[in-house]
Amino acid sequence: MPGRISRLPGGVAMNIAMTLARFGLAPSLLSAVGQDPEGQELIAACGHLGVETDLIYRSDDLPTDRYMAVEGANGLIAAIADAHSLEAAGDKILRPLLDGSLGSAETPYEGAVALDGNLTLSLLAEIACNPAFALADLRIAPASPGKAERLRPFLTHSRGTLYVNLEEAGILCQDSFTDSETAALALLDRGAARVLVTDGGSSASEAQAGTRTVITEIPPRVTVARVTGAGDTFMAAHIAAESRGDDRKTALCAALQAAATYVSGEPPL
Repeated sequence: MPGRISRLPGGVAMNIAMTLARFGLAPSLLSAVGQDPEGQELIAACGHLGVETDLIYRSDDLPTDRYMAVEGANGLIAAIADAHSLEAAGDKILRPLLDGSLGSAETPYEGAVALDGNLTLSLLAEIACNPAFALADLRIAPASPGKAERLRPFLTHSRGTLYVNLEEAGILCQDSFTDSETAALALLDRGAARVLVTDGGSSASEAQAGTRTVITEIPPRVTVARVTGAGDTFMAAHIAAESRGDDRKTALCAALQAAATYVSGEPPL
């Protein structure tokens, strides 16, 4: 079929890191990247984008992972994520948070950690209960509906902030929802500590356990030019807003505006 093929640095963690950098923060990536030409190109791109890569696990025998998305006028048609190297690297990517470089079980890291649902279920389960992450501000994205089930450990242990869309919320709750507010409350009932649920251009809701207060906002109306990476942009913009001290409502609105700007194809800042 006729179309255009673009090759860009990406992936959930990378998209989040690039957006954080655009908002003036200094993100550091923990991941697995090969020593192949694609890996060298990706590391160089990170440097130009203001993303720190010194703590990335560089494997001599694992190739750099890739993701392919096919988009049409009506949005995402299909996507394939080849994350075999990330899965094979396992807990090697977490070493800086365990060996004292950033933190350890005795002196846990206290900053924000954006977790990518492309990690294996066993590794996510370890993070959910490992004392090395006890003080971290965990922000978790499922990566795709097909991997939403991997986030269950964070419901079991009531840890972190989950960023999910309406379909992913339904998968985690084994239910179906018609609006983001109902889905957010259902996730709290399942054990979530805090959630943000998006429903495309319809609504987005943020809810916290304990108070069970829900904040719901309507995204700005825009013409959709791209969709891949919109959820990552939303999550990163929300983290950036809270890092500068925005309250819950202001942070949610800022994240929705950033995501709307992204999907419209306009320059991000």
